[in-house]
Amino acid sequence: NRVRSWIALSLCFLLLIGALYVALTGRSPSAQTHQQTLTDVGFDTFVTFSQEGTQEEFDENLAFIRERFLYYNQLFDRYQSDEGVNNLKTINDAAGDHAVVVDDALIDCLLMARTYTGYSPHFDASQGTLLEVWHTYREEGISLNEAGEDGRLPEEAELQRAANAQSWDVVRIDEESNEVMIIDPDVSLDLGGIAKGYIADQMKAYLNQKGITSGYINLGGNVLALGAKTDGSAYTIGIQRPFGEENEAIASVSITDQTVVSSGVYERYFEVDGTRYHHILDTATGYPYDNGLLEVTIITGASVDGDGLSTTCFSLGLEDGMALVESLDATEAIFITDDYEVHTSSGMGTVIPYEILED
Repeated sequence: NRVRSWIALSLCFLLLIGALYVALTGRSPSAQTHQQTLTDVGFDTFVTFSQEGTQEEFDENLAFIRERFLYYNQLFDRYQSDEGVNNLKTINDAAGDHAVVVDDALIDCLLMARTYTGYSPHFDASQGTLLEVWHTYREEGISLNEAGEDGRLPEEAELQRAANAQSWDVVRIDEESNEVMIIDPDVSLDLGGIAKGYIADQMKAYLNQKGITSGYINLGGNVLALGAKTDGSAYTIGIQRPFGEENEAIASVSITDQTVVSSGVYERYFEVDGTRYHHILDTATGYPYDNGLLEVTIITGASVDGDGLSTTCFSLGLEDGMALVESLDATEAIFITDDYEVHTSSGMGTVIPYEILED
């Protein structure tokens, strides 16, 4: 899933993976850049880490990143338990019965997830039961679609039960004892909406503390720049064209010490009778959103904010989502509607079409 492309006269390569790519230009001829992609760290995705410096330093940081991602995957996994470690699945399994003592990081991420519900009730990490229903049908549907057959939709009664089983009012988080309890046995939690962003921010903080201020982390499409490039110039990030070819971008933006995160209907979906059913769910109806949006990209300082806001703004739709972005400091957005029109927040300036970047 990696593509390298030399652009114009600059020494530059283009990395396009999943929803985003990173184009690094203007490297000093004497600078040594190390880059490696990890596919063994969980979350059903990859991590690409790039850093300029010595091989020894890079290897040390890469080993730490691998170990930390494996640990966070263990904590945030809602599908598998791990003996000796209480994780998200442990909490869900204990719903309606007892409290569970968990790691600080899980408490921290849960509190952040609850905060984003305040921006929009449609972003809700307590909708794990509904997400699980659609996950089951989506996985089956993808397999059927690949075989040339239609997928199946959940029954209305099944959806209604799952949609009703969501509420932060039944989730008790005790920060002093690190205990979490879900009072209602039908409710479950899912951190898929912000977990990658949270982890990317933790990795950046660690690297910054070690004095690493140039490079980037790409966690399954969440791109986080560690400052600027060594020559002081910005990183150029390409935005995936919805339903385009695997490495086809629709536009690009430039960032320094920021993150770029996208949510879109093209990422995970299956088809029934010619209709696509994607993974971003309307908690009010129980069905995937059908609001005229194909993709929302957030440009901001923290990757966890990019994660939460990209989903939240998608759920709010173009007008209300853009209004939310305009109300926030140091946050910009790109909305792509189903006519492939690119809408940008007021502070974005000019968004460069990919075709111009390539020329």
